[in-house]
Amino acid sequence: MARVIHVFHQPDRFVAGTVGEPGDRTFYLQASAEPRLISVTLEKQQLSVLSERLASLLEEITTRFGTEVPAAAPAELVDNEPLEVPVEEEFRVGTMGLGWDAESSSVVIELLAVTEGEVDETVVLDDTEEGPDAVRVFLTPAYARAFTERAERVVSAGRKPCPLCGEPLDPGGHICPRQNGYRRDSGLVED
Repeated sequence: MARVIHVFHQPDRFVAGTVGEPGDRTFYLQASAEPRLISVTLEKQQLSVLSERLASLLEEITTRFGTEVPAAAPAELVDNEPLEVPVEEEFRVGTMGLGWDAESSSVVIELLAVTEGEVDETVVLDDTEEGPDAVRVFLTPAYARAFTERAERVVSAGRKPCPLCGEPLDPGGHICPRQNGYRRDSGLVED
């Protein structure tokens, strides 16, 4: 079956969001350009890494190419709306790619579907007919900044971290590895 690549040049909307309660959330990236709407799922950690790497890429674009990138998202690009419904998973993200298209002055984000084998790096940001399905999004630097800010909010909106180990605290309790199932009652305070 031929590979399907969904391309969005300056989409109406490209956002990260979740469905479900903290501790049981499914993370999505959603791209839309009337009348198309594509939703892909990914792991929380993948979203966090994408946001971090995209922020680094924006810094590099400024340094290397002299392209103006706002330090914060312009107010008109801030998107706090929920995901568009219906949220129907096109595929689960396996590999992600980032790039800079100097010709269109756009950040390029490519999301590839999970595959059983390893993905050859030549299929990332390429139009070959072989390989996993993909979503390719072209964003202005300002829109990319808005995306990173929202993604960071989505990631941090989950469960509060344990002050000792940093793992998420569950409402039903938490077994902390730093406590190791043993607590001294000697009255000593540990640093």
